[in-house]
Amino acid sequence: MSDLISDGKTRVAWVPSIANINAPTVSELTTGGALDLTPRLTPDGLKMDPTTADVDTSSLASTADTYEVGRVKFDGELTIKRGDTAPEDLPYSTLTYGVHGFLVVRRGVAYATGFATGQQVEVYPVVCGERANKAPAANEVMKWMAPLKVTTSPATNATVA
Repeated sequence: MSDLISDGKTRVAWVPSIANINAPTVSELTTGGALDLTPRLTPDGLKMDPTTADVDTSSLASTADTYEVGRVKFDGELTIKRGDTAPEDLPYSTLTYGVHGFLVVRRGVAYATGFATGQQVEVYPVVCGERANKAPAANEVMKWMAPLKVTTSPATNATVA
């Protein structure tokens, strides 16, 4: 049995518009303002954590608490390194308060492999919250955090068209 190592096998893109989040196209993911965030994210800088609410299905006759799945909430944020030049710092000037777009995440494929038809991706329609500069620390790069709010149901099992 072999485990899939995550190092170098995640790609994260900011995409301004996607026509069908269940089937984003290669063109949408790579042109027209699409921004590859991966090289600027810290190793632990991608957070899109789902939380599923409980729906209590117990009754007065129940002898045990029972539940069904309820709404799903995503807690999203990106931790990003500041860049020394304008092109390297593009995420900082792009992911500003109130900006809407799509966060696209591909896992388990080498980062160097471009987006391709048939790949599984996660597509999150989001709006950016107020960015937060991280406290400076010795022997660290300058970092900031972009909070992301999911605006409509995401496509967590989309296929690139």
